[in-house]
This record gives sequence, C-alpha cells and structure tokens, in this order.
Amino acid sequence: MQEYKIFLKKIGILGITTILVSFNQLILLPILTQSLSILEYGVWVQYTITITIVPAIAVLGLPYTMVRFLSPHKSREEIQEVFYSLGFTVVMGSLLMAIIFMLSATFLAKNLFNGNLFVAMFLPLSLFLNGLTLLFFDFFRTFQEMKIYSLFSFIQAYLVVLLVAALVFKGHGINGAIIGLIISQLILIIVMYIPILRKIGFKIPLFSNLREYLNFGLPTIPTNLSFWILDITDRYLIGLFLGLSFVSYYSAAYLLGNLISIIMSPFYTLLLPNLALYHAQGRIQKIKTLINYSLKLFLIIVIPLFFLLSVLSLPILKVLSNPEIAFGGYFITPILALGGVFFGLYGIMSQVIILEKKTRITGNIWIICAVSNLLMDITFGFFWGIMGIALTSLAVYIFAFIISLYYSRNYIRLELYPWFLIKSILTGFLMCIIIIILNPHKPLDIVLTAILGLSLYYLVLWKLGGIQEKELIFVKSFFEDIQYSLKQLIYRLKI
Repeated sequence: MQEYKIFLKKIGILGITTILVSFNQLILLPILTQSLSILEYGVWVQYTITITIVPAIAVLGLPYTMVRFLSPHKSREEIQEVFYSLGFTVVMGSLLMAIIFMLSATFLAKNLFNGNLFVAMFLPLSLFLNGLTLLFFDFFRTFQEMKIYSLFSFIQAYLVVLLVAALVFKGHGINGAIIGLIISQLILIIVMYIPILRKIGFKIPLFSNLREYLNFGLPTIPTNLSFWILDITDRYLIGLFLGLSFVSYYSAAYLLGNLISIIMSPFYTLLLPNLALYHAQGRIQKIKTLINYSLKLFLIIVIPLFFLLSVLSLPILKVLSNPEIAFGGYFITPILALGGVFFGLYGIMSQVIILEKKTRITGNIWIICAVSNLLMDITFGFFWGIMGIALTSLAVYIFAFIISLYYSRNYIRLELYPWFLIKSILTGFLMCIIIIILNPHKPLDIVLTAILGLSLYYLVLWKLGGIQEKELIFVKSFFEDIQYSLKQLIYRLKI
C-alpha cells in the first residue's frame, strides 16, 4: 500500500504541475488571438505543432529508450555510459533533421507559414533545441525526480508566456513571438543541464549497447511519425484546403478538448519507470495492480472533465479568444475531448506492451492510424469540414484503444470497470443538465459553475458507490501528504 501511496503522491505532484502548465496555452490564447491576426495565429499554431512533433522523430526514440533501460541502473559509470551514448546520438539525429528543414525553408514558408520566411528560417533551431529538451526531461523522468521534473515543466511553460507576451505587446508580431519562444528554449536547456552535470558529470561514451537501444527505440519512430501525420492531416490539411482561419477555429477547440489528453501526462511520465523496476524485480502482480489502479484513477478524473468541457465549450472559448473563433469551433470540442479519453486509456494500456519491448506493435498501430486518418480526413473533411476531421480523430483514437487493449491483455488482465463507467456517465449527464440550466457566460460564473458541477458529480458518484470508501481514505491521506509538503516548502522559503 505504501508504494501505491508514493506513486499517487507523485501523480498528484505531476497532475498539479500539468494543470498549471496547461494554463500557459490558455493564457497565450487571448494574448495571441487578440494581438495577432487570425492568419498570424495560424502560423503560430503550425510552428508550435512542428517543433512538438518533429523532434520526437529526430531523436530516434532514444529518450524514451533511456526510461526503459536506465531505470534499474544505480552505478554512476553505467548511467554516464547510457546517457551520453543516447545523448550524442540524439544530438546527431536532431542536427540532421534541422539541416533538412533549413534546406526546405522557402518551401515551408510558402506552404505552412503564409509566406513568412523569417519564421521558416528559425524553425530548424527550435527543432534542434527541442530534441535536447526531450532528452533532459526523460533523464529526470527515468530517476523519478518528479520535483525537478515538475519545476522545469513549470519554467518551460511560463518562460514562454512571459517572453512571447513581452515581444508581442511591444509590437513585434508573430516574428517576436517566435524569437521569444527560442530564447526560452535556450535558457531552459542551459538550466536543465546544470543538475544533470552535477549528478553524473561528463564522459565521452563508448556507445556500448547502442544497437540494443536502437532496436528498442527505432520501432517507436513510426508511432511518433504517425502522431506527426495525424497533426498534419488535421491542421496542415485544414490550412491547405480550408485556410488558416479554419486552423485557428480548430486549434482553439483542440486546445480545450486536449485538456483531457493532458491529464494522461502524469501517468505516462511515471508508469514506465515504475513498471520497469517491478519487471526487473519479477513483481508481476505489482505491475497488474499499478496498471489497473491507474486506469480507474484516470477515468475518475477525465469523465467529469469531458462532460464539463463539452457543455461549457462555447462560453469558455468566447472568454479565451474572440466570438469568431469561439463560434467557428466550439461544436467540435466534445468530439476532441472524447478522443482524448480514448487516447489516455491507450497511453496507459500501451505501457504494458512497451514494458515487454514490443514497440513494433505500437508502431504498427499508429502506422495504420496515420494512413486511415489521412484518407478519412480528405474524405470527411471535404464533406463536413472541421467536423469531419474531428470525427476522424475520434475514430482513430478509438481504434488505437481497442487494439492496445487486445494486445495488453495477452500479458496482463486489465479491468475496465463497466459498472463504474455506467454510474459515471449517468452522473455526468445530470451534471450537464444543471450547468445548462445555470447557463454561465462571465468568467467568474463559469469557474463557479464548474466547481459546483464537479462537486455535485463526485458527491452523487460516491453515493451511487462509484467511489469506494477505501479510495476516499486513500485520497484523503494523499492530500494530507501534499499539504504537509507544501507547508514544508513554504517554511524553507521563509528561512
């Protein structure tokens, strides 16, 4: 029980950080949409999508490989060898990708960035820097240094907000926003490497076992590439066929609906290093319990959030952006949010497949998803616009969930808690009815209505038996630990 309590505490720390970090996009949304034109905001969206997805391909799956292989290691020499073998390889892969994008700058400017060559020329630098950022974040993830991980996540999020907002408000437009983003990347990399250097020092690696690491990491590239293709076919194709205005409509709704997927982030971050350690110790029952416990905890959090975002999509988007963007995309938020639920379930279940080193399975899943998504986007997007593209994304995530469930159950028996799901969904509809009656529009009204809705949801679910007494006791002790940790932190800061 103590191990699960520690795991839950780390989930809580990461969860709070993830929520705070996700607010940076909500803060940036009104800053950018009200200071830039819709076309310039579309350029920002294309740029940030690209620097998020492409580095995940350029690093050859090696940061993720580090989490799987380095978690059981304790020796400083072993850690140095693995980290720097992977690190130097990541640098070369990121550099190669940056050169390719530099040579394609004119094409990218014309087709993705509304003719803005300045943005296209700085894109390769952002890609290279993000490759290193992925490596450094996964180092702290590997050794479950969640406080440091959370701190750097927070710095990354809000340093971007401060620098981008400062340059945009000074009238530098989209070019200033990009410069602010790059400066934040440079600062973050320097600050992140300092504790790594103090912990393990520096060493020229021998690249021992690199072939084994590549055999594990390279099959994850189709997965990362497929995520890139999914984003291309969603927003790049919207930009090509419908125009950058529709990219803005879709992206604002996507930002809201994607909050569901963000909730999965703490589970994704913590599960693999814990599971790898249990696997090395032969504690299979621990693996089963941790996976199933994570599934239920995820569902407890995201189901009410899905209903909340679905019913409050329009008023939230009107507050965060402008009426044109809000009315242009609010109706797809529920579809994207539901897709986020299935994607989150996939993310947790797939850890079992990755733990068994069957990364080719996840790669094949997303190759199929990417090809299907491309074909369906062209077909349904032509007939139904952004609604058709949103439905396509939902279908793809449902497919990934079903296949991952099938393969995961070959190794571990997973629970989906059907009675809990029925009770949760019925309670969610009740919450929606009350919110619709209240019909909030002002920011404070929206916040208070959301708090009221969630409080009612959890109270009714508890009365229906969806949440067990022992789970309440467990969560209560968790929050007591968090409260104690915060008090200790405040006390130290005062000193």
